[in-house]
Amino acid sequence: MSLQFTLAPEPELEAREKGRLLFAGPVDFVKGVVAMSGLPEPDRLEVCFAGRSNVGKSSLINALTGRKSLARASNTPGRTQEINYFALGEMNRFLVDLPGYGYAEAPKPIVAKWQALLKSYLAGRQTLRRAFVLVDTRHGVKPVDEEIMSLLDRSAVTFQVVMTKADKVSKIERDANIALSIEALKKHPAAYPELVLTSSEKGDGIEKLRAIIATLV
Repeated sequence: MSLQFTLAPEPELEAREKGRLLFAGPVDFVKGVVAMSGLPEPDRLEVCFAGRSNVGKSSLINALTGRKSLARASNTPGRTQEINYFALGEMNRFLVDLPGYGYAEAPKPIVAKWQALLKSYLAGRQTLRRAFVLVDTRHGVKPVDEEIMSLLDRSAVTFQVVMTKADKVSKIERDANIALSIEALKKHPAAYPELVLTSSEKGDGIEKLRAIIATLV
């Protein structure tokens, strides 16, 4: 029996409060990693955020943590070339910001290096609890997203799609792109069947995503 993909429901009160408390605590930058050898010791659970360059990943992380500049948002796509580790709350967990993918205008050797790092991390990090794959609601799932999703399938890493910039499209266009994204996800066995619709600017879905992360870690 195939999974039924849908938008994530509103969290229960207990999960909502757990999420609030988790992100109300300290969130501190630990280190930026440019090679697998630089990863912190795998002594705690972690969740990571992956997405195309300019998908709004930094803005989403800042909205989740309630900090305006924790993750460096930039108007220049592809600027984040490191795996950035943040210590999350009092629970001694990691939140991981991965390099943006799918941006071809940076120098090719640099692109190749950070794409290889991204893939090595996703394929081999034993303490990774879930990957959140960000998809721009204006565009839906693109072939470059499918490439990362297939890697996560092969690595048996559960991933959950977070639709970003939901406030930037009409309801008709939004619903159509959500439906197309769901069809794309049905091909991926590692996909978690609940999508999260968010707007970092409006705050939509942020509380829900906090609750999901809190129940994971």
